[in-house]
Amino acid sequence: MQIKRFEDIKAWQKARELTLLTYELFKDSRDFKFRDQIQSASVSIMNNIAEGFERSGNVELRRFLYISKGSCAEVRSMLYLALDLKSINAKDFEKTYGLSLEISKMLSGFIKTL
Repeated sequence: MQIKRFEDIKAWQKARELTLLTYELFKDSRDFKFRDQIQSASVSIMNNIAEGFERSGNVELRRFLYISKGSCAEVRSMLYLALDLKSINAKDFEKTYGLSLEISKMLSGFIKTL
């Protein structure tokens, strides 16, 4: 399948799913700084994929995909903190962590193809 729009990119689709999950998990959090940070990091994953795709050339795309990978790591790191602080349960941690790790691996594969 040829990618014609950023919406066709599987990693972007998964990042969108992660963002919605993150917003749902932390929507009632009273720790506003934490909530805003983890939500912002998840949004950053999908937005950097989109922005990189819309730039001209693979060099720019690759740069933005690396930024997305960094945001994936940030989400995973914050998920550990959320689990430690009992802001989320183990099941939600595993689901969200797994999705973030899957996205990171997809991004690595995409970067290698460039």
